[in-house]
Amino acid sequence: MIPGGGQPNMQQLLQQAQKMQQDLQQAQEELANTEVDGQAGGGLVKATVTGSGELRALKIDPKAVDPEDTETLADLIVAAVQAANENAQTLQQQKLGPLAQGLGGGTGIPGLPF
Repeated sequence: MIPGGGQPNMQQLLQQAQKMQQDLQQAQEELANTEVDGQAGGGLVKATVTGSGELRALKIDPKAVDPEDTETLADLIVAAVQAANENAQTLQQQKLGPLAQGLGGGTGIPGLPF
């Protein structure tokens, strides 16, 4: 080591990396346990997904069910799930974005969409 701090303290760098890894893991666990909603058709179809994108619930108002037009119902379901997933992605960026930046801008981290 060069007197005066010319070389980085490797022990300190390792501790910082371990803390960032723990923070990232904690944020991922929080995402998996946080539910977000999306809706379509003015609330006729509502989807609930976790912050990590797992579909947990789907609610369909009876007014949305027309046996003669199942195609519209299918479109509403797809739109509600997409809206919920968009909300989950926003939540992911809020929770994981700052952590990913601390790990080099988020590039090269498996499983992160940004």
